[in-house]
Amino acid sequence: MTMRTKLLLGFLLLATALSLHAQPTQKPVLHGRHWMAITGKPLAATAGSMIFQKGGNAIDATCAMLAATCTMWDVLSWGGETQALIYNPKTKKVIAINALGVAPTGATADFFKNKGLKYPPGDGPLAAVTPGTPGGLMTMLAEYGTMSLKEVFAPAMQLAEGYPIEKQTADMMERNKNKLKDWPYSKKVFLPHLGEAREAPNPGEIFKQTDLLATLQKLVDTEQAALKAGKSRKDAIYAANERFYKGDIAQEFVRGCQEQGGLITTQDLAKWKVLVEEPTVVDYRGIQVYKLSQWTQGPAMQQALNILENFDLKSMGFNTAKYIHTVYQAMNMAFADRDFYYGDPYTGPEEPIKGLLSKEYAKQRFKAINLEKNDPKVKPGDPYPFEGKTNPFLPVLEKWSASPATSAVETPRGSALNDPNYLAGFYAGTTSIQAADKEGWVVSVTPSGGWLPAVIAGKTGVGMSQRMQAFALDPAENPFNVVEPGKRPRVTLTPSLAMKDGKPFLSFAVQGGDSQDQNLLQFFLNMVEFGMNVQEACEAPNINSFQMRSSFDNHDTKPGEILLNENTPPWTRKALQEMGYKMSFEARTSGPINAIFFDWKHGSFWGGSSNHGEDYGIGW
Repeated sequence: MTMRTKLLLGFLLLATALSLHAQPTQKPVLHGRHWMAITGKPLAATAGSMIFQKGGNAIDATCAMLAATCTMWDVLSWGGETQALIYNPKTKKVIAINALGVAPTGATADFFKNKGLKYPPGDGPLAAVTPGTPGGLMTMLAEYGTMSLKEVFAPAMQLAEGYPIEKQTADMMERNKNKLKDWPYSKKVFLPHLGEAREAPNPGEIFKQTDLLATLQKLVDTEQAALKAGKSRKDAIYAANERFYKGDIAQEFVRGCQEQGGLITTQDLAKWKVLVEEPTVVDYRGIQVYKLSQWTQGPAMQQALNILENFDLKSMGFNTAKYIHTVYQAMNMAFADRDFYYGDPYTGPEEPIKGLLSKEYAKQRFKAINLEKNDPKVKPGDPYPFEGKTNPFLPVLEKWSASPATSAVETPRGSALNDPNYLAGFYAGTTSIQAADKEGWVVSVTPSGGWLPAVIAGKTGVGMSQRMQAFALDPAENPFNVVEPGKRPRVTLTPSLAMKDGKPFLSFAVQGGDSQDQNLLQFFLNMVEFGMNVQEACEAPNINSFQMRSSFDNHDTKPGEILLNENTPPWTRKALQEMGYKMSFEARTSGPINAIFFDWKHGSFWGGSSNHGEDYGIGW
């Protein structure tokens, strides 16, 4: 080998090493000093930036982004549900917002069973719980914001007047047009070209929502009248909230719901309240990870972290077969517990959340992991002894199967990616919102519900939720999550906040049904264990398990299935196959994660927004 050849080879090796070390992300890191606004659509992120530029805080901007995403039907509507974690810099505490609707009057297990159903329906008027997002937005704004409803609603009202609709949403309307035609108020809004080849709006067409605009105007008018009457900003916003849930808006919502076969009554709306709660928290290697409690799937990520804390993950290497297997097994154990023990804490029976989140219980689960083989039959554990109690559901638990025997339709156990109906439910999307400001307010939100195809309730312009489908009808499946009037279903929606050294460390969330806490878990580990920056962690390839029960439609499961990135090397594939995995592959597997990292060393924000979809952020 000549000296020239040696030099050339050395140069190529050095260039390769440098390129591997400094591999650029597909989207850049967002940097900001004063504020950060990230959500599911560029126009909605712009709405947040508009509020920040007018002097609003992170709560004000969050409410503007929430209003905008609902108006744009970013896989949610005004009649859906809102879940949030908020860091209050004045109290230095994380608080939780529970704005999830409840099952209406008449929504009993027997009601749905008598219709020949194994679960409440996935769409239509009987899928609706009471609307939660309006109350959640107005409560957050009244309690923690600084602006008026009029100011915060302004971008959304401009959108309702008419905005150039993006292709993704317009095409979703077109794909679902046959179903939308069954609901007169939805047909009027979503199908402006009836009788033509394409009946939904065209991409870029100005999409107008006159009924929704009128509803938003009523809320603003009520607030402004209250202010003129001498009410405080807070009381004026709550006056608007009263009009939505107890006034003429409520009456029209109920009339339109019941006209189309729904169950929601005026009493259901009047009795419903937003709840401000204590979040759950676990410590992972000195970082406190906050989630909403067991009415969401959030504690499943905390349980998985407790289990994984017993491993040296960093030494395994990022996305090696050993690492993937370990994370997959821990997730499946946590999600098996979710599928059996999680439910509305405000109705009986009482969930054993203390035991589920105990480090001792996690050690027991850790010891049960087979490090050599996948376990497609993993079952829920027994957390009751870890809170000094005896499990009252042991006979039910002994008969519990990893695959629900009560599925409405027995689907073939083929590849998840070859079953589009299953995937549509498993990955049922929503949006996410992340906001932070220089005063120290931090907000993480995962709103959802009222996605297309949505039933619009009368002339309100408000699409109704489809969250009833998350309930069980059989207590043998989950004794804590059986539908009954006034009860909240256990939802997949799961915002996240992490604290370190008494300060915000990460704010993060993702859309995507049952995949949410899987992707958020790996995003968190990407940063904490493998030193990725926030954008690298957002884009890094994740795995997904399909072994848990889907929270949608017929609650099916695909035991032993794993989704891998198509760039997974052959030796990793071979090792996983030998462990008993059935593998599927996709080009992008991160999920549309949105996140903010708090750089206290430099006094700045680092924003991340995955390359998975249309999610977008703006910082200043």
